[in-house]
Amino acid sequence: MTADALAALDAEITSCRRCPRLVEWRERVAAEKRRAFADQVYWGRPVPGFGPAGAPLLIVGLAPAAHGANRTGRVFTGDRSGDVLVAAMHAVGLANQPVSRALDDGLALIGCRLAAAVRCAPPANAPTPAERDTCLPFLVRELTIQSPRVVLALGGIAWDAALRVLAQTGRTVRPKPRFGHGAEAAVGDVTLVGCYHPSQQNTFTGRLTPAMMEAVLARAKALAA
Repeated sequence: MTADALAALDAEITSCRRCPRLVEWRERVAAEKRRAFADQVYWGRPVPGFGPAGAPLLIVGLAPAAHGANRTGRVFTGDRSGDVLVAAMHAVGLANQPVSRALDDGLALIGCRLAAAVRCAPPANAPTPAERDTCLPFLVRELTIQSPRVVLALGGIAWDAALRVLAQTGRTVRPKPRFGHGAEAAVGDVTLVGCYHPSQQNTFTGRLTPAMMEAVLARAKALAA
C-alpha cells in the first residue's frame, strides 16, 4: 500500500506545471542543454523522490540542479552535489555504490529515501517563497506516506521546509530550532537533523568535508535504526 501511494505521488509530481517560471526554466534548459551533454535527452520535468517506500530516514535537499537531476530525472544524480552525497552515503552503508550518474546506473538506497523541498530546477538555484509554498504539499504527502523516524535536512532551506512539513502533519516544537551542521531537534516523534548542503560552494571551500558529511549521515542512520 505504501509503495502504491508513493508511486501515485511520484507520477503526480512529474506531471506538475503549477509554477510558470519554473516550467519555463526547466524546459528551456532541457532544450538548450549544456555542451557537455548535447547528445543527451534531458528529463526537463519535476523530479520525484528516490528510494524505498517506508524507509525510516528521509533526506531532503533543496531542488534539482539544472544540468543534474533536471537532466537525469533522479534527485542528486549527475552533478557535483550528488557525487559528494552519494559517496558519503555509500561510505556509511546507505547506498549500494558510491556513484550516482544516470537512472540506469544501478544505484539503490538502503533504509533511506531522497527528496527535495522544490521539485523543479529553479533559476540560479533560488526558488521564490511562492514556489516553495506551491511545492510543499508534495513533501507533506511524501513524509506522511513514508512515516520516517528521522528527517535529515541538507541546508537551511530544507531545514525550514522540513519544519513546516512536520508542523502540517501535527508535529511542532517551540522555540523554532536553529539550523546548523549536526544540529538535532526532536519534533514530535521525528528527529530532525541538519547538515550543510553538499554544494560546490561548501565542498570546494572546505566548509563541508567528506568526513563531516559521513559523520552526520552515520548519526542520522543510527537515530533511524
